[in-house]
Amino acid sequence: MSLTISLAGIAGALVAGAVSPGPSFILVARTAMASSRHEGIASAFGMGAGSFLFALAALLGLHALLAAAPWAYTSIRIAGGCYLLVLAWRLWKHARDPLPLPAFGRPADTPRRSITRAFLFALATQLSNPKTSIVMGSIFAAFLPRELQPELLLLLPLLVFLIDIVWYSLVACLLSTPAPRAAYLRHKKAIDRLAGSIMAALGIRLLFAFTE
Repeated sequence: MSLTISLAGIAGALVAGAVSPGPSFILVARTAMASSRHEGIASAFGMGAGSFLFALAALLGLHALLAAAPWAYTSIRIAGGCYLLVLAWRLWKHARDPLPLPAFGRPADTPRRSITRAFLFALATQLSNPKTSIVMGSIFAAFLPRELQPELLLLLPLLVFLIDIVWYSLVACLLSTPAPRAAYLRHKKAIDRLAGSIMAALGIRLLFAFTE
């Protein structure tokens, strides 16, 4: 299998994983609609940074470490599941709260600290799911040649990073436009509680699906 075919296969698998619904999509979509496009894009970069770190870790052997030490995977999985449950509780708790949003048609003054907070929050959310590392390790093992060129240690994490920021930035830009935002405000309570329920289900699944 040539390197070009290997990279194409990896890219296709990663794109399919990125566009599938999950905590990352929910967080970026809600941030873009409830806060601002800038914060949504900052969240997209946070997701990309988390994926970059997971890809680098997978290439450096984290996948093998977790496979050889089940207790390590279990510990990370419990921590990630608890974190998702905390996110779910926060969504439910604040579902009724009004949101002070900037009006469309004039520039939104987004404080730098809000953009930094959105980036860090998205990064923590992405890193809370250890399955990302396992999936990436499996994809790399399936498509990469046995002889791993040194330049791939940088190229593959960058590829993962670019796929995530392009997809989630597109999500942020689309859902920060007036019509989707107006629809969100009309149905904020129901949408936030649905998102919280999905987050809770993912957290519970992560906590208790130890046989996978």
